This record gives sequence, structure tokens and C-alpha cells, in this order.
Amino acid sequence: MKIEIWSDIMCPFCYIGKRQLETALAEFPDDEFEIEWKSFQLDPTISPEPDKDVFTYLAERKGMSVEQSVEMHKSVAERAKSVGLDYHFDKAVIANSFTAHRIIQLAKTKNLADEMEEIFFKAYFTEGKDLNDGPTLLELAEKAGLDKTETLKVLENEKLFLSDVHSDIIEGQHVGVQGVPFFVFDRKYAVSGAQPVETFVQTIREVQK
Repeated sequence: MKIEIWSDIMCPFCYIGKRQLETALAEFPDDEFEIEWKSFQLDPTISPEPDKDVFTYLAERKGMSVEQSVEMHKSVAERAKSVGLDYHFDKAVIANSFTAHRIIQLAKTKNLADEMEEIFFKAYFTEGKDLNDGPTLLELAEKAGLDKTETLKVLENEKLFLSDVHSDIIEGQHVGVQGVPFFVFDRKYAVSGAQPVETFVQTIREVQK
């Protein structure tokens, strides 16, 4: 079964959804699943603001108080904790995810996309790494198993894998992606959002019929 996942590594629910899906897949130990990660940007216009915390950033973008933003992030962190993830929004560095997506596209050509997604998610939400910083991206890519020279070429040439990222985003629009995470099972069923494990299990069973 092929599962396509439209995702943005700056999306807290995408990391949660990844864990929920993994838990569901563990209930089918005898089945084979092909996971294909697809690029998506929640905010393509975002500019790196390393000196601004995410609480203030979201408050300004959404027209809410900083206190409301803090509470909203606290709620998301609690949900993440329920699936074994440790979010530290106080450490998060505001960044544009486009370059990271190009590196994920490189990882896809090496069958390392799942590893790269996991490392980028953890780097952003748990470790507070700056995903707009070239040396940081290079270090994380090597950690996932990517070749340093190939990764450097992607970092130094903005055109490399640019069309692949755009193609994923356009394809997502065609299959109905309006937000992420968005999961498509064998192009038969779709699940939008970080749904409960049971929802993924039921969907897989429906596709298998």
C-alpha cells in the first residue's frame, strides 16, 4: 500500500500525525507500506526572524495576545506529549522551510526521506535548531545519511530540487490538500489532519478490502 503524506516540517500537527500513523502501521506487521513524503508550505512568505519568539510571532500574525498564543502552544505541546513527543516552543527558531524541503527532496532520491523528516521535526520542535542555517541543515542531513558533498550542492544552488517542491505543492492542490498533514492511501482514501490512531487503522482496512 502506498501512503503519500503532504507535510511541512514547521507544522506541529504533522509531527504528531507522523507518530499516529506509525502507531497504526505497527498493527499491520505482515503488510508492506510505501511512504512517500510530499512537500507543502503552510506559509511560503515567512521570513526568518531568529530574534523573535514563536509566541510573539503567532500573536502578531493571528491578531491575538501573546498570552493567548502561549496557551495555544501549551495545548499543542500537551497533545504532542500524549504521543511521546517533547515540544519546546520556547526554543523554536522562526524559519522558512523551503530549503529544508529541497533537502528532503534530495533525501527522497536516496530512500532517506522518512529519516530526514524525523530529524528535521525533532530539530525544530524539540532541539530549537535554526532550519535556515546552512551549517545546521548540513549537519542534520549528514545525520540522516545524506552525502555531505551532494547536500552542499543543494544548499549552494537554490534551483536544485526547486521544481520538485513546487510540483508536490501543485499536486497537493489537485488532490484536495488545503492544510497539512494530509494522507492519501493508494489514491483511494484521504485523511486530513493528525487524526487518532483508530482512524488510520480503519482507513487502511478500508483500502485493503
